[in-house]
Amino acid sequence: MKASESVGDASARLQSFDWTGIDRELSERGAAVLPQLLSASECGSLKDLYAQPERFRSTVVMARHGFGKGEYKYFRYPLPCAIADLRTALYPRLAPIANRWNQAMGIALRFPGEHAAFLQRCHEAGQKRSTPLILQYGAGDYNCLHQDLYGEHVFPLQVAILLSQPGHDFSGGEFVLTEQRPRMQTRPEVVQLKQGDAVVFAAHHRPQQGAKGTYRVNMRHGVSRLHSGHRHTVGIIFHDAA
Repeated sequence: MKASESVGDASARLQSFDWTGIDRELSERGAAVLPQLLSASECGSLKDLYAQPERFRSTVVMARHGFGKGEYKYFRYPLPCAIADLRTALYPRLAPIANRWNQAMGIALRFPGEHAAFLQRCHEAGQKRSTPLILQYGAGDYNCLHQDLYGEHVFPLQVAILLSQPGHDFSGGEFVLTEQRPRMQTRPEVVQLKQGDAVVFAAHHRPQQGAKGTYRVNMRHGVSRLHSGHRHTVGIIFHDAA
């Protein structure tokens, strides 16, 4: 797959994963790994896009905003076909999970089955700016714990794909999740990823079953400090930005 080409088999790739197990992992810890979603060559093609400024609508230098160190770039519309196809194919796998989460948390909002319908909802509310992005980190860089919300309409799951090879391209730089339960201390979790692995994770809240019923767990994510090298990641966010 070249980054400029369509991922015609994106839906077929996703069929090979255990979605029952993924659903369970997401419900239990707020994250699940899709091993080897992309090949090394596919990762390289996507990483090469970072040097093509015409692909992006904006660049964010994290230190300027207190977000950490490093930078990221938001793709402009139309998205590269590889990113668009993955976004379109992943969404209908995740929408039923998102709807069950909202039901469990007592949230009336439901998500349509197709991504185009959800994007139309975002655009009608003024959220028209694309949100898929590539992040780049060098030695000493990190990403503070945060949530990617961007507006009124937020899809409760998102995806990050590691494009670089740990131990070869970089060291350190682990993907970190934290969850804050009511009246409890924050619990951290490090998600170990290999090149081409994708992690699906909670963007904001997720439901947790307790002794007195279901409550909301507040989730944040970030990246620990890189010790050496360079790390690139694609982020696939399903809602657009205001």
